This record gives sequence, C-alpha cells and structure tokens, in this order.
Amino acid sequence: MSASPATGGTRAFRFGVVAPVSTDLRTWRDRVRRIADAGYSTLLMPDVPRWQPAAAPTLATAAALTDLRVGTWVYACPLRPAWNAAWEAHSLSVLTEGRLEMGIGTGRPGIEDELRELGLPDLSPAERLARVQETIAALRDLDDSDLRTPVAMAVRGPKAQAMAAELADTVTFALYPDEPRAEVERLIRGFRPAMDVELAMHVPVVGESVAPFMAPPDTDPGPLHAADSLAALPDDPGSAAEEIQRRREELGLSYFIFGAEAAEALAPVVARLAGA
Repeated sequence: MSASPATGGTRAFRFGVVAPVSTDLRTWRDRVRRIADAGYSTLLMPDVPRWQPAAAPTLATAAALTDLRVGTWVYACPLRPAWNAAWEAHSLSVLTEGRLEMGIGTGRPGIEDELRELGLPDLSPAERLARVQETIAALRDLDDSDLRTPVAMAVRGPKAQAMAAELADTVTFALYPDEPRAEVERLIRGFRPAMDVELAMHVPVVGESVAPFMAPPDTDPGPLHAADSLAALPDDPGSAAEEIQRRREELGLSYFIFGAEAAEALAPVVARLAGA
C-alpha cells in the first residue's frame, strides 16, 4: 500500500455520518443510536440556519445519547464572529469530554444570498479565509494542555490549502459533485501539509441516494457513477469497500463521510474497514 503524500503513511479508516434533524426527534435519536452501534466514528451536523436546529445543541444532544465523536461539517465562517465560533466549539469540547471536532470553511456556494437575508456582511473570499484563521487561533487560545480540539478544514484554492497545511488536523476538499475524477485527484495529490494530516472525502451520493445538505438537490447520481466520480459510491457493500480501499491506496484518503440515509446500507463496509 502506498503512503499518502499528506500523511506520510497509511492511516486507519474511519467513517462519519452527516445526520441533520430531518425527522421527528424520536426517529432522529433512534438513528443516532443505530449510527453508533454500526461502528461509525463521528456524527456530523451541517451549518444551515433555519433549515434545522443549530449545530451546537444538536451535537451536544447526540453526544449525550452515545459515545460517538461529534463535529461540525462545517461551520460557515461568515455566519458568526471568530471568537463566538471558537467559544462554541471549545464549550462543546468541554461538555463532550474531548469528543468534538470543529469543521470550518469559508461557506458553501450561494451563501451570499443567505447572508443578505440574515443582515450579515458579505465578506470577500480573502476576508472569509482570514476569519477561518482567526477562529482557529481563538480556539487554540481557549484550549489548553489538557484539551486540544481537532480542526477539520474544507479547502479549495491554494491559499486555503496553505493555511490548512499549517493549521488543520483533517482536510477535506470543497468539490462540485460533477467534477472530473482526474481534476479532483490532481487537487488532492497537490496538497502538501507541513505535518501529519488526515485526508477526508465527503461522499454525498451512494447508489441512487443523494444526501440532503451534502449536494445540490438536483444532483443526478447516474452521470456521477458513469464518470467514476469521487463524490459517489456504489450501494453494494462489497463494491463500496473495494472503492474505498482504492481511494486510500491511490490518494491517501482514510476518513469517509456519508449522508444519514446511506448509513445503514454502508454499515457492512464500516464493520469491515473501520480501524483497518
């Protein structure tokens, strides 16, 4: 097995699930427990105001229900001041006894309209990236020698990659689902961190299912599978496991994130590969 250029070695697999509250609370709580029982590492929440409960209290609830790690996937930095986001994340780390992973990025495409609706300033790309850096710096000031909150960064351009190479524990790449596989592979292979970094892959399409909050609602799974897109996996557990192993072998990817709707279908994959 080849070593990853980002990690310098082969990392063990782990798996996370983006599980927003899209049902009644009892059904959601049952789903969280099944995700934990299936061997997933982390339960993740998107940062989309008014579509669902806020990430912090929802993650605190999930952490109280199970022993899962929990995380934001990901905080959109324009939505809150840097110190506020850092304080919220640090508080979750304290309350979950170190099980919080703070994911942060500059904001999904189209967030400008949402910012205007909320009466928030539309920061430039450079200002957004600076806020990400400020947030991580504030988090490190709040953490101490007994508690260090891991940071996951969603990155795209060279400046964001350079920042992640210095500051992030986990890196995922902000991609469009229909991007050619060769272009995505070029982006991942070009990432050169200064330290040991975990590489994550956000997989919104499993079989014919498209995960809410993880891809545009009009995403068509057929062309993605036909193009061997990294945004998609087959729903057959054996085929999915082979493809996941291929992605670690070729690209160093070891942390895979799925939507809640696919969690049960891919549970055999998690049982087979988690920790391997």
